[in-house]
Amino acid sequence: MSAVDRCDLRMRVQKALDDFLGAHLPRLEQVSDELAPLGDALVELVAGGKRLRPAFCFWGHRAAGGPDSDALVVAAASLELFQACAIVHDDVMDGSDTRRGLPAVHRRFAAMHRAEDWHGSPEAFGSGAAILLGDLCLSWSDQMLRSSGHPGLVGALPVYDEMRSELMGGQYLDLLEQARGGGSVDRALRVARWKSAKYTIEKPLHLGARLAGAGPDVLAGLSGYGLPLGEAFQLRDDVLGVYGDPSVTGKPAGDDLREGKRTALVAMALEQASPAQASVVRRHLGDPHLDAAGVTALREVLIDTGAVTRVESMIDVLMADAMSALAAAPLDETARQVLGELAVAATARTV
Repeated sequence: MSAVDRCDLRMRVQKALDDFLGAHLPRLEQVSDELAPLGDALVELVAGGKRLRPAFCFWGHRAAGGPDSDALVVAAASLELFQACAIVHDDVMDGSDTRRGLPAVHRRFAAMHRAEDWHGSPEAFGSGAAILLGDLCLSWSDQMLRSSGHPGLVGALPVYDEMRSELMGGQYLDLLEQARGGGSVDRALRVARWKSAKYTIEKPLHLGARLAGAGPDVLAGLSGYGLPLGEAFQLRDDVLGVYGDPSVTGKPAGDDLREGKRTALVAMALEQASPAQASVVRRHLGDPHLDAAGVTALREVLIDTGAVTRVESMIDVLMADAMSALAAAPLDETARQVLGELAVAATARTV
């Protein structure tokens, strides 16, 4: 059984989302039935995904000695709406075409504009609609968490507030790195930590633990596990963005290369690249029309410079650090075992 499916968590998270959206989507239609496409896009968006963030929240709570409850699952499920906000806005900023094998939200609404032959730019309409949908997801994530009815909510809300600020700051750092043209491994790793690692693992763990009333020792132990694991998760995602199987990643092969993402993997390659290899990167990285030959050329540079090997070594070290911290933290033993399994699931070499 997958670690995410323990305690029927995946099904319970989906039910919590379905129940929340079932109660709130009619409010959009009360404004106008022309808002139905926004609701349809949101339902589709939260129908899939790994459910890692709710899982880390749930097991962070259990690790701190908190009991299972429906209110806990609702609070944890709210992180899926938070994630939906992040990916919708991220896809706009990256100019992504797809998400989970479907058109990205901004592409979906641009296509609707084009099909209806409306005035103005389809792309501008699509981006505007996606930004609004992302904002709605953020608002409803907050509402879902605060209406969960969990008795530990007051102590946990500062964690949620801090997580939102960190994500927005990390997103800006990512924009800044792309604008500067990247090149620094340290800056790329800084983006990975603040844009992804903390809100994917550490803060969901802290949210769940604070719902259980956890003190500083438990939170510190969870950070010792969650921070290196979150960075390993993002490094794995960087590798999968170049070498992953499209049927698993939901994106075309090499899509991160077309989008020109200045990841730690790319920065490491440029550090060791010969002039000829650097020229290949400059020529192909960020080309929206990059073909299979261009993807292959960039992949070869990433391998030949040792960047892929270096990233894999970093993942191994970070995983070892995370597992060592997990073993030493003052946590419930059952939760400790599941968190170990979640660590493996979050960094699996699925290519």
